[in-house]
Amino acid sequence: MITVAEAEHIILNSACDYGDEMVHFQSAQGRVLAEDIVADRDMPAGNRSTMDGVAISFDAFENGVRSFKVNTIQAAGDMPVFINDGQECVEIMTGAMLSETVDTVVRYEDLKIENSVAVVQIEKIRRGQNVHKKGVDKKEGEVIAKKGSVVGPAIVGVAAFAGYEKVKVRKLPRVILFSNGDELVAVSDKPAAHQIRGSNTYSLQAALKEIGISAEMVHLPDDEAVIERTLQDSFRNYDVVILSGGVSMGKYDLVAAALEKVGVKKLFHKVQQRPGKPFWFGEHERGTKVFAFPGNPVSTFMCFRRYFVPWFRACMGMEQEQQYALLAEDVRFEPTLQYFVQVQLRINKKAQLIATPVEGNGSGDLTNLVNADAFMELPMEKKLFNKGDVYRIWPFKPFMFS
Repeated sequence: MITVAEAEHIILNSACDYGDEMVHFQSAQGRVLAEDIVADRDMPAGNRSTMDGVAISFDAFENGVRSFKVNTIQAAGDMPVFINDGQECVEIMTGAMLSETVDTVVRYEDLKIENSVAVVQIEKIRRGQNVHKKGVDKKEGEVIAKKGSVVGPAIVGVAAFAGYEKVKVRKLPRVILFSNGDELVAVSDKPAAHQIRGSNTYSLQAALKEIGISAEMVHLPDDEAVIERTLQDSFRNYDVVILSGGVSMGKYDLVAAALEKVGVKKLFHKVQQRPGKPFWFGEHERGTKVFAFPGNPVSTFMCFRRYFVPWFRACMGMEQEQQYALLAEDVRFEPTLQYFVQVQLRINKKAQLIATPVEGNGSGDLTNLVNADAFMELPMEKKLFNKGDVYRIWPFKPFMFS
């Protein structure tokens, strides 16, 4: 049995580069950039008005001019209008580009316009006020979004703005999910007292979808020959195999032995942690990674969040997360195991992230996950964890700041 740190090290060292691909920018949501997005021109491309009003030469105002003849009205998208002298102005709308002959915008609220003459009603204005200066956001060639960033709505917007009809993103691994055990029945079935509806692979499929991966689901019966044959077929078509169940010590826990029979090299089996101690990890000779999680729902979910997600981030060239929170109350845990306690998260009035333990009924209590936001990782070197101590957290649902 190895430590959590050792398991993490082995898994991260197995991270793969699955290559890149070009996708339309509108289909890139949730994907990871494989290239920097750079500005194809200055942003903004010229001096633009940030207010509706008139554009004037500040030098004329500074020399005492307060009444300006309106040369024309310029809308956003119109060619910049040049004035003939400092006595003129351009009535300008928000977003319109200024010509080189004007440099300051006076808003309508500070003007009186009659008979095509704009009179400035205030005595103090600043040179360049209400003007979005050329290149102040980004200069041509500067990076707007960095390689390794997850594409969200803002990056979709800047990709469009910078002319990236297609963007280069990291290819996603092909993933298949296996449930295991004759006690599992379909969601649509009414289980007998000795049966349960399969749920782990549905949770994992949903969690994978959150990071952009679409995964197929297959159920394995408690039959060694079928397990071996089905697994062998999967290694030809998938980069990652994720299993839930069949890796503990029961007589019908057939998965671990089957994996080694079909050419998967065991890199470890069992981790000093709770939940999830029976976790099995290996690599097939074709390069397929195998994450075999324990069958209890909380164990499966914790191992996915703690090990698979960091591995995926490493494959995508993303930085690893480092999130921490304050423990809201004392926790005692006697076994010499790394303890992943389920917690609810909130922010207090001091802007501190607070983690409150959520009591459950062990690793089989799937319903308890509904009430929690994250796992807090408590080191096995201690037995008592005090209120106010800071420990690492592994969020598994969007944390709503409310």
